[in-house]
Amino acid sequence: MTRPLEGLRVLDLSRLIPGPFATMVLADLGATVDRVEDPGVGDYLRAIPPSPSGMSGAFATLNRGKRSMVVDLKRPEGRDLVLDLVARYDVLFEQFRPGVLARLGLGHDVLRAKNPRLVVCALSGYGQTGPLAQRAGHDLDYLARAGVLGLHGPADGPPQVPGFQVADVGGGLFAVIAILAALAARDRTGEGAVLDVSLAESAMAFASHGLGNLLGGVVPARGDDILTGGIAPYRAYATSDGGSVALGALEPKFWTTFCVAVGLEPEMSALAPGPHQAALQARLAGIFASRTRDEWEAFAREHDCCLEPVLRPDELEADAHLVARGVFVDVPGGVGGGRQLRTPVTPRDAELTPAPEPGRDTDAILRDAGLDEARIAALRASGAVR
Repeated sequence: MTRPLEGLRVLDLSRLIPGPFATMVLADLGATVDRVEDPGVGDYLRAIPPSPSGMSGAFATLNRGKRSMVVDLKRPEGRDLVLDLVARYDVLFEQFRPGVLARLGLGHDVLRAKNPRLVVCALSGYGQTGPLAQRAGHDLDYLARAGVLGLHGPADGPPQVPGFQVADVGGGLFAVIAILAALAARDRTGEGAVLDVSLAESAMAFASHGLGNLLGGVVPARGDDILTGGIAPYRAYATSDGGSVALGALEPKFWTTFCVAVGLEPEMSALAPGPHQAALQARLAGIFASRTRDEWEAFAREHDCCLEPVLRPDELEADAHLVARGVFVDVPGGVGGGRQLRTPVTPRDAELTPAPEPGRDTDAILRDAGLDEARIAALRASGAVR
């Protein structure tokens, strides 16, 4: 089976979630992705608990289908090696703070001088320029500075920490889009590019509704917008058995269907925020607390009203719809293999391979690049690779 990006070569200098997520998508689509890790800690996502096999499940998923080599970029031999390698790659993906690669002698201009067709994707917290360019951060910080966390409820306390990494994964997704666009432009012009992708700005794109209203002159109230819990027809509710359901009846037809089915008068004022919402939310909470989650799921099968059970993560693999869609896949192999999540663009018939141990493919990658055994041995002796 031929995958759409076969023949594309990516040199991946990233770690943790954002960059590896982006290059995992590229690898799933057929690109050859070669990871470069340092000889010290390397990518410490490998060992972040839980990691019963010695490799965390998150690392195994984000780095499947890739090769790994260990290169000490702080050694002149390691720097020179990368400069030699970039001539063979289409994309170099880096996730350092702005200026780090330049201090190592691998600045974006130097890389592109070696290979004018190279697409350099620089993914960073706050972008390559601006007052915050050098500031450290993680997903929660980017959400905070982007105003996205400021849209989260509850309204009467600190915002709730999201249960997923919006900026990290969003940044990875926008990086993939930017890379594919740059490659399309290269097909026309023959020239590569340097891409500046900010994790904080990527997070802002996920809040287009709330921030769009802000730019239109309406300041969104935290936890009180129609899409952030401010109206009763768009909230999660507890059920009698300790479970939860999510009601998303934003449109009049769905709200009317729900109301008629439970014996409520379908007032359309329920679809607009306001002080009247508190009493309606309390009334709905009482209604939902009268049945179990399974009973409400049966209700939703009968009444088309945008009502779904809130599934626990441990229930997902048995969910009939997800099973039918082939969302979970088995990646063969010991450490680095196992049960994993297929992305929406991962080809269903792709033969996925397990994430590599550090440096597993160093020699193979160097031989592919045309290095002879004498130079490979010299690089090992110098400590530049392992």
